[in-house]
Amino acid sequence: MAWYAYCIGEKQAFPELCRHRKPIPMESVTGISGNQIFLYPASDLAVIVSEHNPLENLDQKAAMEHARVIGECFKLSTVLPFRFGTVFADDDTLRRSVRSNQRQFLSNVERLRGKAEMHLKVVLDDCGCQQQRPVALDRVGKEYLSSLRESATRQRERQTKARAVSVQMHRMFSPLDEEISCRRTDSGKMLLDIAHLIDNKGIERYQNKYSSATQQLKDCRIQLSGPWPPYHFVHRLTRPVHAAQGHAMSV
Repeated sequence: MAWYAYCIGEKQAFPELCRHRKPIPMESVTGISGNQIFLYPASDLAVIVSEHNPLENLDQKAAMEHARVIGECFKLSTVLPFRFGTVFADDDTLRRSVRSNQRQFLSNVERLRGKAEMHLKVVLDDCGCQQQRPVALDRVGKEYLSSLRESATRQRERQTKARAVSVQMHRMFSPLDEEISCRRTDSGKMLLDIAHLIDNKGIERYQNKYSSATQQLKDCRIQLSGPWPPYHFVHRLTRPVHAAQGHAMSV
């Protein structure tokens, strides 16, 4: 039987596992396509899985259901999320994978216990620069070279501002850890994707800091979501787990 894997949790968080060595149903949650969720005991860990048909289509709806299951388990336990689409061919494959990575999993559970991920999207205005006039690529001369210089200058200004805002956000929120990515949108603005790792007890304080940030950073648009399971901080710390289908999946 193939198993679709959602996440790893702490066995102690699921008292119903105390007297069982085989997978038992988790009655309160359904998985992808409405499949029954099982708690699969593995030493001090519990792997949250559902039966999987290799012909089953893992589409966008399935990705949302995958995230929903992890979110429900996160209410009960520290979790280490599997990447969407992680499938183990059978019981033996699942056991061997958990056994070979058990020390790492336990270490990450300990590190992430009592913590959550908050996610900020920060859109920066385009530094007050006017939109560049398009210049034909086959045109040579001073106007074309000047256009290239102006474009490079604007890009440096965007990057400098993005770095300054990311530093300011770090000082304001003081996260335990953070992951930041930056890209330019189609409209020419800069988008910062910021994941902060924080203590669960500090969620309300973090939300208050967000309200303050929206007032202070008038030239930015900021969106907050969370608390989430620590997706970014699990995937960065762990090495690949080799799942049944030949893909290198991370937990």
